[in-house]
Amino acid sequence: MAWARFSSLDGGIIEASGIHAVTHDIDDVTSGFWAVVITFEGDLTAVRMPSVSRRASATSVVDWTGVTGEWSASLDDTAYVEGVEEIRERIARGTVYQVNLCRVLSCPIEPEVSVQQLGNVLAQGNPAPFAATLDIPEACLEIACASPEAYLVRRGRTVTSSPIKGTAPTVEQMLPKDYAENVMIVDLVRNDLQHVCRPGTVRVDALCRVEQHPGLVHLVSDVTGTLRDRATWRELLDASFPPGSVSGTPKHTALQAIAELEPVPRGPYCGAIGWIDADRDEALLSVGIRTFWVDRDGPARVLRFGTGAGITWGSDAHGELVETELKAKRLMALARGQVRPSARG
Repeated sequence: MAWARFSSLDGGIIEASGIHAVTHDIDDVTSGFWAVVITFEGDLTAVRMPSVSRRASATSVVDWTGVTGEWSASLDDTAYVEGVEEIRERIARGTVYQVNLCRVLSCPIEPEVSVQQLGNVLAQGNPAPFAATLDIPEACLEIACASPEAYLVRRGRTVTSSPIKGTAPTVEQMLPKDYAENVMIVDLVRNDLQHVCRPGTVRVDALCRVEQHPGLVHLVSDVTGTLRDRATWRELLDASFPPGSVSGTPKHTALQAIAELEPVPRGPYCGAIGWIDADRDEALLSVGIRTFWVDRDGPARVLRFGTGAGITWGSDAHGELVETELKAKRLMALARGQVRPSARG
């Protein structure tokens, strides 16, 4: 049976099961509870799930042996460094100010590897405020996500986006470019939300606050606005997607650079993963980072994982490569079974 688990707005979890409908049109999401995934390329899949329960967060530790296959990268270390330098050249020419450059890791997996078990492993070993696990193969959604970043949180007409820019092992190791990058993306998010919010309501509630996560720290900002009375989900997504923190600024030229420098689609990685409760007028869509997903090629299954970094003029190419490794290190160790799911830190 189709099954999904998400973080809820109150810090607990939502579990949903069954399939009432599947759509690829956001305009169909008018009533009921929907599991929602939007790929970075903009393809939406929404599944209306008839059975929904809410409870305090609790996940049992599972007997996880780990993924044993060999991982390959869409960009190897040399190609990634070259990509960083190319972006710095574009910044020098004035065509872009910041670009998020990513690579996708892939590994063949056996049919018995369970995305539900992987989701439990992540929940225990790398707890995240916007975690999600979707085991809905009927809709081609097999995803285990440990996202720390909120793309859109909606309560009625109030919407909040909390971009992350700036990552380091400790706050003392944050660089000036991390703070500058965060402020740059906050300005982009403010501009995005102003297209669909009432004039004068878009505000920055927090700027560059520090969040601790297993093995690293992030700089996070919170941007909030009040939606116009007749603003639709389509208008909100058109104005703000893809998330600014994983694309860049200006968004149009950043997306051009990503298309030219990244050899494979990102899929749900860096897209949006979460839920919309149309009856309650509530939603939580995370940025699809720290995310594993399954691609099927006939009978074969491939597990993928994405990692990236924001590139500015002040970027050091090797340092950005190290940042992608830092973001992936603990998640990959959990997936490989090299870290016990009960271990934290």
